[in-house]
Amino acid sequence: MRRRSTLVAGALLGALTASLLIGAPSSAAPATFTHPGVLVGTGQLDLARSKVNSGAQPWKSAYDAMMASKYASLDRTPKPRAVVECGSYSDPNHGCTDEREDALAAYTLSLAWYITREPKYAEKAIQIMDAWSGTIKDHTNSNAPLQTGWAGSSWPRAAEIIRYSYGGWDKGRADRFAGMLRDVYLPKVINGSQSNGNWELSMLEAAVGISVFIEDKGAYDKAVAKFRARVPAYIYLKSDGDLPKTAPGSGLDTRDKIIKYWQGQSTFVDGLTQETCRDFTHTGYGLSALSHIAETTRLQGQDLYPEVADRLRHALGFQATYELGTAPPSWLCGGKVKRGLGPVTEVGYNALHNRLGHEMTRTKELTEQQRPAGSNNLFVGWETLTHAENPS
Repeated sequence: MRRRSTLVAGALLGALTASLLIGAPSSAAPATFTHPGVLVGTGQLDLARSKVNSGAQPWKSAYDAMMASKYASLDRTPKPRAVVECGSYSDPNHGCTDEREDALAAYTLSLAWYITREPKYAEKAIQIMDAWSGTIKDHTNSNAPLQTGWAGSSWPRAAEIIRYSYGGWDKGRADRFAGMLRDVYLPKVINGSQSNGNWELSMLEAAVGISVFIEDKGAYDKAVAKFRARVPAYIYLKSDGDLPKTAPGSGLDTRDKIIKYWQGQSTFVDGLTQETCRDFTHTGYGLSALSHIAETTRLQGQDLYPEVADRLRHALGFQATYELGTAPPSWLCGGKVKRGLGPVTEVGYNALHNRLGHEMTRTKELTEQQRPAGSNNLFVGWETLTHAENPS
């Protein structure tokens, strides 16, 4: 009984510490925001452009794959809706796929513009963004927060590149787009979620990106504080103790509740995530959003990679090991894992291995095997092009 009380007390102490972090004043927001500065910055874009134009690999093949995708098509007709209704697993799906894919298309076309400098790509991206900013009013049904997070992660990436590298976006329309992000998207994501961790991390990615584009320091600080509390509750390290940390407000105040939330997993090792035993696909969503947020904060002058490095590198390596085909031991997810991590390792691998010098053998193997990384058709796209071997 004494051991059980100690375990629960440890989990509660972790939650209290994270809660104090969120409640404490934060100076995460820069004095001046850097633009473009959502997931990709000028240095990264310039390197990708030079590599593609010189025919260097893997960037050229990544660019070719992007340009061959449906998201780069100049024939796309945007399909905006006033109300996007998304139920669980997008059932019902009233505009859910259309919105996510239009947002990814706008981002894809913005990358095409930057690399080619052909205005037709920028103008197409603008057409898509203008169509949605002049139409959408709300997201509804059970998946509304997640849907808003996914689409809201792609929109500001596109808008940042177009607004700050192309002079043809009418100021009134650009401001209307900013208003859409501020009024329709940000309220749905800024307060986070106590659902599975990939939900909150995706929502916070959108909140951070939107905050950069609309230059909202208060929202940026709030989103970053929530992020810093959620990451330790999503990825386990043995230094956490016998139980994983919990997020503020989670209600996970007993050992049984924590294990249930971690998909029934009761043995915890470095790099295990809260969703590993659910499936690798949702785990990939969480790790991708985590990497994206860290990348954006780095571009904005507060590099959070050192803070999350141990958790992220262990998580990427742990998942990569089994994604590559290693049979799971009996103590892990009952001896069975559902693979399908997705094209989500480039950003974190580049930051942790190439910039910070961590050895990441299995992650390296998986990353190179998957090149050129494509899109997951939700909020991830073309990260070999933008982040492979990119020191900027």
